[in-house]
Amino acid sequence: MVVGGAVADCLSKCGTSFIARSSSSSFYGIGLSLSLNSNLPCTIRPCRAVGLCVASLITNSDSFEVGRLIGSYGFMNVTSYSGLQSGMGMDYAVSEDIGSFKVQDIGEGNVTIRLYEGRVAQGPRKGTRVIFKVYPGKQVGGSEADMMAANELNAHASLQSSPKDFCKHIQTLLGGFETKTGEQWLAFRDNGKYSAADYAKITSEKMAKVVAGGEQRMWNPFEQDQTIKRRRYFVIRLLHGAMRGLAYMHDNDRLHQSLGPASVVLNTVVEKDAAYLVPQLRDLAFSVDIRYSQLEDRPNILSEGLWRRASVAGASSPLERRAFGIADDIFEAGLLFAYLAFIPFCQAGVMDSLSLRRLLENTFQLDLQAAREYCSADDRLIEAVKFLDLGDGAGWELLQAMLSRDYRGRPIAEAVVNHRFLSGTFL
Repeated sequence: MVVGGAVADCLSKCGTSFIARSSSSSFYGIGLSLSLNSNLPCTIRPCRAVGLCVASLITNSDSFEVGRLIGSYGFMNVTSYSGLQSGMGMDYAVSEDIGSFKVQDIGEGNVTIRLYEGRVAQGPRKGTRVIFKVYPGKQVGGSEADMMAANELNAHASLQSSPKDFCKHIQTLLGGFETKTGEQWLAFRDNGKYSAADYAKITSEKMAKVVAGGEQRMWNPFEQDQTIKRRRYFVIRLLHGAMRGLAYMHDNDRLHQSLGPASVVLNTVVEKDAAYLVPQLRDLAFSVDIRYSQLEDRPNILSEGLWRRASVAGASSPLERRAFGIADDIFEAGLLFAYLAFIPFCQAGVMDSLSLRRLLENTFQLDLQAAREYCSADDRLIEAVKFLDLGDGAGWELLQAMLSRDYRGRPIAEAVVNHRFLSGTFL
């Protein structure tokens, strides 16, 4: 398997496309018939013969079967989703508009990525379910889409270079191919279609329905207490797994740089199944290589914003820039922590990710003690406050450290994983 710098070398030879284009003009196999939500078949033109730098990845389009469209999203925000399917054995009522996410103007880019279900149709992995992540061709997404696809392939190839040591908390890339129209199709092992954002939306909507139906007062106090305990355990398991994935990336010289509720995929959103929960990080299109040899090179367009912020913060040497990059990931992980500490414990509409970020960053200037006093005075936020109060305020302590205004004061990912709040011993 050729990985790391070798992959980067191959990518530079291939241009911005993540797949090495064959000089042959011959075609292999037949077109792929896609079943979309409209039930109208759409056929993609046959793919050219392609080859990847990583020999173990599946690169023949005939080796895959493509199923229904799941949804699409931009850089950070999901813009459409097919919703949950009935018959999943879940212990909650499924909302018809469960996938209707608010489109926010932060992190919105020009590249829209589509997601499809599918499976491996032949070879040793035959029958393996996959999720296809489709980057548009240059005519639609411009060169930026190709750069993102190339970067995502490079990141996964680097992280999957040692299968024995590979972290289960990072989504696994199985292969990919390019269509004649220039679309880049990446195939990931399907270990779950729901994200942390889905989970938070489900739980907050469920709480809103209970209150709206006047059922809150009728709850058995013991049952209500057990529900909150299960939720706390689920959220801590989710955060612990996500941080283990991030720690693995940092240990292997990779930043995530796009961490958020939609970039953590879950194999279950059922709180009673928390013991089997395996969160996985995805969306590595903006991942940054922080090997010292790479830090001395001129930054590419996908990482120039990070290094501009590093310069403003006074991080100029390779050692300082590396530390800043890791701390920048930790800050975003802190915002993810805050999101999962509040949204699942509040009714739908009480708090959203943008409002929470503004509350912490703008209103309280990252003073978490002041934020706690404000939130504790609002009955709608009281369960979130109680959650972070566990362990004599261990949650607030960890959150304050991760959101430290000085990047030098933020903990590394491994320290977050080992923090007493994420150990869950006080649950």
